[in-house]
Amino acid sequence: MVTLETPRLILRRWREEDIAPMAAVNADPEVMRWIRDGSVRDEQQTRSGIRAWESEWESQGFGLFAVEIRSTGECAGFTGLSVPGYLPEVLPAVEIGWRLGRSHWGQGLATEAAAAAARFGFEERGLERIVGITQVGNDASERIMTKLGMHPVRETVNPTGGRRVRVFQLSSEQYVTTPR
Repeated sequence: MVTLETPRLILRRWREEDIAPMAAVNADPEVMRWIRDGSVRDEQQTRSGIRAWESEWESQGFGLFAVEIRSTGECAGFTGLSVPGYLPEVLPAVEIGWRLGRSHWGQGLATEAAAAAARFGFEERGLERIVGITQVGNDASERIMTKLGMHPVRETVNPTGGRRVRVFQLSSEQYVTTPR
């Protein structure tokens, strides 16, 4: 079982007790505003999502981590790596992503978590490149991608939500030379 630690966070695999806090994150319209068509998700949809994320760990050797706040043990959301099958035009690719509850915004936690996930992808899994995909207008996610050293490579439409998205990428060569 892979566990990553940062100064403020523990990135780990999912537990049963993570379902309720992750469902609360997914039920917040402001959190979900930039996800696919903006629809919120209920507890059953969250449970199914976590099962799918865990399955990706088994099939790919990477996946989405539960983000635990070190000081409180609270599950704040997720970060990690996944295959963006919803956007076939960028495949083959591995996407980095994150989703944290609103009470955890504006503290640099998403950047801290995503940096650890990127390090894991490049250094532990030997990935050649990682992409980031965000809806046009989601400036907060674009700032995180920029902090990770990613740069925009294209704009397109997400067929699952019909919204314009911007695709960023970071190659393993760029990762090695990006100051941290």
